[in-house]
Amino acid sequence: MKKIKTIRSLKILLVVFGLALVHVLCAEENVDLTIQSNSLVQENAQRAVQPSPVKLDALELYREGRDFESAQRYADAREKYLKSAEVCREEIKENSRNIESYVVLGWSLIRLEQYSEAIKISNTALAISPKENRITETLAEAYFYLDNYTESLKLFEQYVNALPNGDRASTAYFFIGDIYRLKGKYEHADIAYSIAVRKSPGIALWWYRLGMVREMAGKKEEAKIAYGKALEYRPIYQEASDALRRL
Repeated sequence: MKKIKTIRSLKILLVVFGLALVHVLCAEENVDLTIQSNSLVQENAQRAVQPSPVKLDALELYREGRDFESAQRYADAREKYLKSAEVCREEIKENSRNIESYVVLGWSLIRLEQYSEAIKISNTALAISPKENRITETLAEAYFYLDNYTESLKLFEQYVNALPNGDRASTAYFFIGDIYRLKGKYEHADIAYSIAVRKSPGIALWWYRLGMVREMAGKKEEAKIAYGKALEYRPIYQEASDALRRL
């Protein structure tokens, strides 16, 4: 009997010990799960705090470059144009038919004086969208700066015929005037410059160039008017002042 009681006592102890062990193991597992859970919470919190990378706007960078250029901060302007071109190239890698990226890239390359590259990019863009007039105008500018006036004139005229009131129409007419001036066709240049200043009257250089071709064509009184307008928009314009004294 005594032996049976002892065995029962041992069984009871084993059961109690087993329950205690299970309790300890469960507690340890809960602690481990709690630690893992806390770690995940902390990790997710850190991810939430970290800002997402900001997608740069190529057009905005280009416009900032123009603003710096207008303020004669040329080094800052160049940095903006370079960054704008970089963003455009990344966009084209993601979508090789993104015409907007080609447009802004072409503008940036012109400001960076990378004219041959601008021609290459513009031709690629026109193969995608042959009627994209903004690309045509960029291509015309690139040819102008490389002294290919024949091709440049053809493309500028193509642009103004397609978009006579386009955003770049006044600029296109100014370049047309420059080409005719360089070719010695002063009457043609007068017409083109006159359209340019009518569309964008606030640019002193354009009025000065108009005065130049009128003077070269022997139209002194009309030249005086143009030189006077140049001084109206830029009071300290030595060349325009000298021209008025000369006439």
